[in-house]
Amino acid sequence: MMEPFSTRERYINFYTDFAFKRFFGTEINKDLLISFLNSLLAGEERITDLKYLNTEHFGTLEMNRKAVFDVYCKNDRDEYFIVEMQKGEQQFFKDRSVFYSTFPIREQAPKGNWDYKLKAVYTIGILNFSFDDTDPEYYHHEVKLMDTRTKRVFYDKLTYIYLEMPKFNKPLDRLESDFDKWMFAIRHLPELLEKPQIMQEEIFNRLFEVAEIARFTPQEVYEYEESLKIYRDWYSITQTAINKAMKEGREEGRKEGMEEGRKEVAYNIARAMRLRGMDPDTISEMTGLSVSQIAAMAGDNV
Repeated sequence: MMEPFSTRERYINFYTDFAFKRFFGTEINKDLLISFLNSLLAGEERITDLKYLNTEHFGTLEMNRKAVFDVYCKNDRDEYFIVEMQKGEQQFFKDRSVFYSTFPIREQAPKGNWDYKLKAVYTIGILNFSFDDTDPEYYHHEVKLMDTRTKRVFYDKLTYIYLEMPKFNKPLDRLESDFDKWMFAIRHLPELLEKPQIMQEEIFNRLFEVAEIARFTPQEVYEYEESLKIYRDWYSITQTAINKAMKEGREEGRKEGMEEGRKEVAYNIARAMRLRGMDPDTISEMTGLSVSQIAAMAGDNV
């Protein structure tokens, strides 16, 4: 299940595109991203600086599919980080993560002689949905290539981290680490009326200053409200489609019924997004449908 949105707002909703880019995608606030990544990697990494990279990437041939990252950067050791926010479940979101990770891998291949040595690549997904129903408390997934017999890591330079935000349910009085505090802030920002007392560190003072709507310029308020409207419309459309699919699946009582329901969810969301003028590439990224399928809905030429 996805997170609903709050109507009480002193602080911005992290799940809007505006908020995500404001916190993690701007040079002036990159100390927030550094803090979040260091807390996430907990002892594995100590990042002192980040360099933002071009978020739009193309394949080696003109006909190849492109990839557009939410945030793409590398640290002071030239290790690469892709940070993505995913508002809703996609049928092939794991495949998408693996596909995206191939771009920073291929970028490292220089012209001429090369010994194939690579820098580490981290793909991080902040998910506003749950994809694993087997354990309601297991929300922090860290995936590496592993030898299936020995259960040891085979290759430690390729890491996929997924955070299932709806499963993070720690109350304020149980927050222990900086990572806990980041998770709480990301999930609950729009519900808070003031900065919690437990978050006294300087980086969280910065976070709440950046998040406070009263500090925005009129242009920033307008941009945030537009982003919030898109999120609310998207959430409403998605929930309606999911509820309909679940009802139809229960009535049919078959696995095929649920599969058809999931397809209908994707198509309903895509149709609504097209009516709102969103481009096919963006809709494809969010629904898992092909650009051709999306263009055909509106009678476009492909």
